[in-house]
Order: sequence, then C-alpha cells, then structure tokens
Amino acid sequence: MTNPDESQIRDILSAIHDPYLGQDLVSAGAYRGIDAGGAVSIVLGYPAAARIEPLKAEIDGALKAAGVQCPVSIDWEVTAHAVQGQLAPLAGIKNIIAVASGKGGVGKSTTAANLAVALAQAGATVGMLDADVYGPSQPRMLGISGKPESKDGKVMEPLENHGVKSMSIGYLVDEDQPMVWRGPMVTQALTQLLNETNWGELDYLVVDMPPGTGDTQLTMSQRVPLAGAVIVTTPQDIALLDARKGLQMFRKVNVNVLGIIENMSTHVCSNCGHEEAIFGKDGGQAMATTYETRYLGGLPLDIRIREQADSGTPSVAAEPDGDVAAAYREIALKMTAGLARDASGTAGAFPSISEDDS
Repeated sequence: MTNPDESQIRDILSAIHDPYLGQDLVSAGAYRGIDAGGAVSIVLGYPAAARIEPLKAEIDGALKAAGVQCPVSIDWEVTAHAVQGQLAPLAGIKNIIAVASGKGGVGKSTTAANLAVALAQAGATVGMLDADVYGPSQPRMLGISGKPESKDGKVMEPLENHGVKSMSIGYLVDEDQPMVWRGPMVTQALTQLLNETNWGELDYLVVDMPPGTGDTQLTMSQRVPLAGAVIVTTPQDIALLDARKGLQMFRKVNVNVLGIIENMSTHVCSNCGHEEAIFGKDGGQAMATTYETRYLGGLPLDIRIREQADSGTPSVAAEPDGDVAAAYREIALKMTAGLARDASGTAGAFPSISEDDS
C-alpha cells in the first residue's frame, strides 16, 4: 500500500460521477478525506446499500489505473435537512417528504407507497403518513388492516408492513365510512395523526398528500416541517396544468421541490408488451425543465402496478427484481440523493407568503 496523496485522491474522485447525486464525488461532498487507517473515505447522503459494491469497484479501478494502492471505505448516512420557514423538525424524524399532485387520478398514492417500500428496501427507516382523509388508500395498498394500539393512552403505535411504519385515518374508521368533515376538522385530524403517532426514529417520513391545492394542502405545507416535496403527474396537458399549481404552491411556502415524477408515461400492453405513449410524451420532462427542477423519472401504465397495489403488495415488494420495481427504486434514490445534494435545502430561496396571499 502506498501513502495516498490527498490532492491526487481528490483529482481521481473528481472524475467519478454519481448518477443519483448528479455530481462527482468531491463536488457532492461525499469524499470525507483519508481516514485514520489510510483508507479513502466516502459517505453518501442517501440510502445507498446497493451502490456500495459497484461504487467501490469503480473507485478501486480508478485508483489502480493512477498507480495508487489504498483501501476504500464506503458508507451512507441520512442526515436531517432544512425545513421551511421557522418550523422545527419533529423529534426522531430526520426528513419529511411530501408526495403530491395537482389533481386526483394520476397515481400519486400508488407512487408514494412504492417509493416508501423502495426506501425501506434500500436500508432506510421509513414511515408513511396517509394525509388523504377523504380517500385514504394506504391501508389497502400497504396490505394493512386493524386498528392502532396505544401503550400509554397518549400516542398511537403505527402499523407496519413491507418494512414501512404507517398511520392513516383509514385505520380508525370502516373502509366504507365517508369522512364528512369540513376543513378545520381535517386539519386537526391530520395534526393528531402526525404528532400523536409513535414513529420512533425515522430517516424519512413519506406523506401521501391529498390531491389539489386547497385549504388542507396549504395548511399541511405551512405547518408540517417538510424537507422536500415531489410532484406526481401524467404526461397529458390537463394533468400538467394542475401539477404546475401544486409545484408553485410548495415554492410559495418555501418547501424544497425535489423533482417531477411522470406516472403513466407509456402504456405497456399486457398481451404483447408493446409500449405506447398514449397520454402524450415528455410532459413531465418539459415541466421539470421549465421550472428548473429535476425530472426524477417516468413510470409505465402497467396492469401489474394496479393489481399489486390493490392486493396490498406494492410492485417493489411484489416483484423486487422486475423492471417496474427497478424504475421505482431509481426514482426513490434520485429523490433522496437530490435532497442530500441540496444539503440545506432551498428554504429561503423563494418569497414567503401569508395565508391571505394564497
């Protein structure tokens, strides 16, 4: 083993690009120097269990090609990131990420469930808050039934499946019972579900937001300490119109928009496998470009996604080695790596507004 030269190591690592961070390892802050044992220390800021071995092989190859022989240590660590305004992060929860849409019917809840399971599979500790009081769907999608218990009579214990802790109004009422509540009651209920659940220690709490940009959504985005939000849309113009409103709502209240997810990008025929962009093409990509945010990826309109969500086993859990699961995992890693890359987030980058301004 040769004695590694710091400047040479930095030059070598500056040429190694991380596809999720979208930067080289030095610019992204992943290179932590030479540790006490003489090893090159790399720490990624997103759940990267599956990235460690291939990245290590790439770095080893680059060092060897440069005539440098030294060990490489790679790890990952999720840290808490900035939230909007003067809000304080919730104890034990490092990052809350909202999965939102401008309108219903674009597959937001299915996407949220799969992203949460994907992050859990990547090694993160994950929770799911189903914030859609009028149409809670996470109990069915996560395959969970029953009512939450309370050990101390003060906080509820979340229910868990597929490695994801979850809480939903759907656990507290019958599945066919309508929630005939006005806005203030919904807000109060969501506040209780969030604050009166014993989440424990979480790397990420994924919030399945209600669709739209109304009172409930605005209140949630102003009162819940969000590290970031992602917007789910379909490629068609009518969905993109509302998705833009959702994105702008988060920016107006200083929430870091992590990117755009285009659901139903293409239709995959269940008989022949032919793929066709029946709802339009590249709408999500164009929106991301226009609003200077990331395009996190596209997902197909595939019958398996619907069947697996309805059965309580999201695609990432049902077919972990399948192409659909791979697409969700890529998006989950890009989403969390983007949050890590933003470091302190973009809080403060946009003008704040009062509720009257909305």
